[in-house]
Amino acid sequence: MRVVAIANQKGGVGKTTTAVNLAAALAALGKRVLVVDLDPQGNATTGLGGEKGRWPNVYHLLLEEADLAAVAQSWGALSLVAASADLAALELELAGKEGREFRLRRTLQQTQDWDYVFIDCPPSLGLLTLNALVAADRVLIPMQCEYFALEGLTQLLDTLRRVRAQLHPGLEVDGLLRTMFDARNRLTTEVSRELEQHFPERLYRVIVPRNVRLAEAPSFGRAAIDYDPQCAGAEAYRLLAQEFLQREQRP
Repeated sequence: MRVVAIANQKGGVGKTTTAVNLAAALAALGKRVLVVDLDPQGNATTGLGGEKGRWPNVYHLLLEEADLAAVAQSWGALSLVAASADLAALELELAGKEGREFRLRRTLQQTQDWDYVFIDCPPSLGLLTLNALVAADRVLIPMQCEYFALEGLTQLLDTLRRVRAQLHPGLEVDGLLRTMFDARNRLTTEVSRELEQHFPERLYRVIVPRNVRLAEAPSFGRAAIDYDPQCAGAEAYRLLAQEFLQREQRP
């Protein structure tokens, strides 16, 4: 079982869109996939048609009041652990608890029911994201090609180095994914070229375009490949799923 945290402390860069659509695309290829929604806003839960605030949910999982079997909702090969607004208070509730950064990791280590687990992280580097990074084998970083995104990337890579040094030596960067891409924007193309120069091995070849149908799909509780399979966004995530699997086969 491979656990992938989808993280970026900057909001609005396509983390949830990537978690939902990459998971759905892999499930369509026959992989057993679990999405864990760690964002108190619960957008991944809504985007997959899950029940936000469903009892029990990821909040009870992290408090160790429920196990995965009780919490997961499933639709064929695709499963979801729903978020809860109560997650916002979790950091205070776990303050001073020994091993609080390892709670999600301990839970996921108890199962092999899925081929891939994707953790949708909140746009911050607090306890929830730390739990995701400690639980993950790899980190997938979605980012827009804009100036401030490069600054945020530097901060995130520094955080990952600290997590490796102090908590999880095996954590690796899966890759950088360019999202919400508009080739008509000169700055966008310039930043994209910089990423190609500085991170040639980590950068995914697939680029996710800015796409209206991709943005509409969550309001219907569906991934783009189900909502409009022919749209450019759905095609991008199908190609991303294939590239993701190709990377998994590397020695």
